[in-house]
Amino acid sequence: MMGRMAAEKTRTMTPPTVRRPAARDAGKSGGPATRAWPKRLLVLGIVLSALNLRPAITSLGALLEEVRDGLGMSGSVAGLLTSVPPLCFAVFGVMAPRLARRFGAGAVVCAGMAAIATGLLVRPHAGGTAGFLAASALALMGIAVSNVLMPVIVKHWFPDRVGSMTGLYSMALALGTSLAAAVTVPLTDALGGSWRSGLSLWASLAVAAILPWLPFVRRRAEDSGRQERATENRGEGPVEGRAATSRIAGRRTEAAREDSPAGHRTPAAPAREEPPRPRVTRSRTAWALAAFFGLQATAAYITMGWMAQIFRDAGVPAGTAGLLLAVTMVMGVPLAFVIPRLATRLPHQGPIVLALGVCGLAGYAGLYLAPADGAWAWAVLLGVSNCAFPLALTMVGMRARTGPGVAQLSAFAQSTGYLISIPGPLLVGVLYQHSGGWGLPIALMSALMIPQMVFGFLAGRDRTVEDEADR
Repeated sequence: MMGRMAAEKTRTMTPPTVRRPAARDAGKSGGPATRAWPKRLLVLGIVLSALNLRPAITSLGALLEEVRDGLGMSGSVAGLLTSVPPLCFAVFGVMAPRLARRFGAGAVVCAGMAAIATGLLVRPHAGGTAGFLAASALALMGIAVSNVLMPVIVKHWFPDRVGSMTGLYSMALALGTSLAAAVTVPLTDALGGSWRSGLSLWASLAVAAILPWLPFVRRRAEDSGRQERATENRGEGPVEGRAATSRIAGRRTEAAREDSPAGHRTPAAPAREEPPRPRVTRSRTAWALAAFFGLQATAAYITMGWMAQIFRDAGVPAGTAGLLLAVTMVMGVPLAFVIPRLATRLPHQGPIVLALGVCGLAGYAGLYLAPADGAWAWAVLLGVSNCAFPLALTMVGMRARTGPGVAQLSAFAQSTGYLISIPGPLLVGVLYQHSGGWGLPIALMSALMIPQMVFGFLAGRDRTVEDEADR
């Protein structure tokens, strides 16, 4: 009798265990069955998006002379045109974290790809320099938000593979950059020689990049809809619903404490709070990384905008000049995969920064002394130097511990960096027009490489912006 009473008491105090079907459990816990396909689709979306992050710029660089003639641009205006990308990246990139918090990173990248497609399709036919610049700004806005959110997406979905995933999309970015530089001129010739057709064809690649992100936009909307319906079914507003949920959780915790045997009281579960976003402006490493990012972007956009013209002015045919620019860009395909993986294994990335800087200085010296005779060697050296970009992206993921920290650091480093890079391409155009040669522009490029190496060395030290901001 006593045993039966004790058993009944135990059954009364112990809540029944509810068994869910295996598929539902996997969906609730985000198990392998439900998370495998989003990750595969996400990898495809990252690769296709990265392919679209530079053709808007390098396709224009390959046809810059034809665009100048067609729109009646001077050298200074063309320099302004090559400065538009970093300006847009600085202005629109800072908006990316806020947009991602509101709409989801996948939705923002999807919208960015749509903006790229629209801008590339419209700009050759917009009519006049002002319309060309406005449509270019639309495409560059999409590139800007995607630039900032790529490290955030990698950190969130692939926290244990930051180096390899950064290398993957950096390699795809370099491939898209070099592909646009190499084939824009031949495709333009095949389409009848119209630079408008040669530039607008790259919109199709951006359209293809929209598709993998659509499920992530829909999932975000469905999750929001489910939360709203659950709140409405309880007859509570957003604030009251959260309060009621807290009261229920508190009563359940208290009941669990009372039912626990004496001396074995169940501790209250800690509240799950979002990690605070660090104030990266207090971090010296963040400022060093922003300066390094800005100076490497200056070198990259000068190269993408003007290097083909340097070779053409030295007597190299237009098609060969485009191929030389493609060689410079394609060097990033293998190195953009190797360098991030190497960087994540080193406590200090400064030696990599210095090696890349030395290659850049050697390439600039060759452009000054023998631009046509050693053109292929200079293209290779400058291509190696331009791999400072994937290194900078990798350091963004390494210099912050948390997802919010990476988002803040990525937005700060890229926006501030692109602001720093705005004057460079414009100054090259002005110096080129007023000096009548490439001596002064190349001297400027070489001079900017020195502080790039210094700030990159400082940014490569083993520390995080959260620790520096706390101090």
